[in-house]
Amino acid sequence: MAKQNTDCAACGKCDQPNGVCPEFTFYTFIIYSENTPGLLSQITAVFTRRQVNIESLNVSASSTPGVHKFTITCYCEEQMAKMLTKQMEKRIEVLKANYYTDDELFIIETSLIKISTPLMLKNREVSKAVRLHDAKIVEVNTTYATVEKTGITRDILSLYESLNKLGVVLQFVRSGRIAITKSRVEHLDEYLAQRELQRCL
Repeated sequence: MAKQNTDCAACGKCDQPNGVCPEFTFYTFIIYSENTPGLLSQITAVFTRRQVNIESLNVSASSTPGVHKFTITCYCEEQMAKMLTKQMEKRIEVLKANYYTDDELFIIETSLIKISTPLMLKNREVSKAVRLHDAKIVEVNTTYATVEKTGITRDILSLYESLNKLGVVLQFVRSGRIAITKSRVEHLDEYLAQRELQRCL
């Protein structure tokens, strides 16, 4: 088991490039639950009690009526990922929880970067960085410009770091990750089918 590193990106205390943690694996948890008030705080408490930092969190309705989907990312060891999944599934309202690595998912997130217009006009490298990262400027005025970049986390952070090094960044915000599995098996559908079968017996 890897030694706990208390000074890495998993706890937000170091300056690893692109937010990469050298000690832990980056996992995405996908949790399906009934739409119950207060469940979000219960789920996040599972991570907090084990001192695991949540990197991003997204909640939305799923394709199944009455079922919500939580997408949570964090750095941890696989043993911890298994434990977190089991603890979340103990909640009555949680229907199914699984954890995945990036190669098991189709992933996307979006970001907005507010940059200084005077500095952008003064330095051609700013516009060059935006083009090289396949981003687009969605708003421009005399004070600031807004850059939008949609893609995977690594590419978004690469653009931010490039612009930040040029000293033009005024604000930066990223959405939570959204993801769907590459598997041909839908774990929630399997679970619901088994539950319905048990009810009929």
